[in-house]
Amino acid sequence: MSELQVTPNPQPPFCLFSGYFSVLSGKVEALSTMRCFQNTKCTLKCLLWVPAALCALYFTCSSMNIFIGFQPMEKCTLEKGKLPTLDNSVDVSLDFWSRTDVQTCTTWKAPIIWEGMFDPKIYDQNHKKEGSSVALTVFAVGRYLDEYLETFLNSSEHHFMVGLPVSYYVFTDMPEKVPHIDLGPQRTLTVIKVQRHSRWQDISMMRMKAISDVIESDIRHHSTHVFCFDVDQVFTGRFGSEALGDSVALLHAYYYHLPKSYYTYDRNPKSKAYMETGDFYYHAAVFGGSWKSVKSLAEACYQNIMEDKQNNVEALWHDESHLNKYLWLHKPSRVLSPEYCWDTQIGYRSDIQVTRLLWAPKQYDKLRTP
Repeated sequence: MSELQVTPNPQPPFCLFSGYFSVLSGKVEALSTMRCFQNTKCTLKCLLWVPAALCALYFTCSSMNIFIGFQPMEKCTLEKGKLPTLDNSVDVSLDFWSRTDVQTCTTWKAPIIWEGMFDPKIYDQNHKKEGSSVALTVFAVGRYLDEYLETFLNSSEHHFMVGLPVSYYVFTDMPEKVPHIDLGPQRTLTVIKVQRHSRWQDISMMRMKAISDVIESDIRHHSTHVFCFDVDQVFTGRFGSEALGDSVALLHAYYYHLPKSYYTYDRNPKSKAYMETGDFYYHAAVFGGSWKSVKSLAEACYQNIMEDKQNNVEALWHDESHLNKYLWLHKPSRVLSPEYCWDTQIGYRSDIQVTRLLWAPKQYDKLRTP
């Protein structure tokens, strides 16, 4: 009896095609999955570049600046009826809830001064009664003297601490070229000769020692407060006694709406200005306070600058980097909004209701060349 051979039934044609299409479908599905993964990976890479791109556009495109302006600030956490950290007795009159569109106090309860929060008459009356007086320091070295000083001083006469005694201290390498300014009552001007450094960075950093020295030798004997300014600015509105405090810092106009991760602190661990994080990004174009506080700030910044120099290190933004480090460790008792130093190149911002001090047009190529 022969062995029975069983031959498997051949698959019908439609089954063969079904198998073929099944394999093909699997390949297509795998390919599709791979492409999807690659697209997702590409999308994630693009998303990672978005913050950097936004930051770059922020400083080059006015329309992007306007867009950034819609990003909300943090809010003051001070409860109604609770007092802030009082910088002056008159600060009890501040209305922290008059400006719901901006941050009106810091996390350590210091006021951030915006238009609408204060009554100018109350502040002026209080500071006149207390005998407040202000020293203003400004550096006009090299071509900066011809380009900016006269406009700066004339505009200051119209807007800076009007009604209070003001003593100007102009630091320059060319005292004979300081223009004549018609000063109002109780306002004086002193010219101090300083050395001109070959690099503008050194001029910027060495001003801290000059400020400390003149406070010790002169200012402390007759002024209660000191304000230090860059010369390439123009006063355009009231910059009054509401700005006076023990330690006063200024929010940088280009950073106050940005996340902290974009603040340009010095990230070099070898520098005394090194910071991993901070509270705000402050602008060194304006800072002030009582003469004691400003002297302490200037001395500390100068010492740190000199220590960096000994170690062949230079902070990213020079004295501004050191100022930010100091004000992070020693919280200011008062913070000024960007109204107090605004750049019109930023464009429209709904929260900037007035401008008190404006950046003058920068001509770095012309003014910073040897």
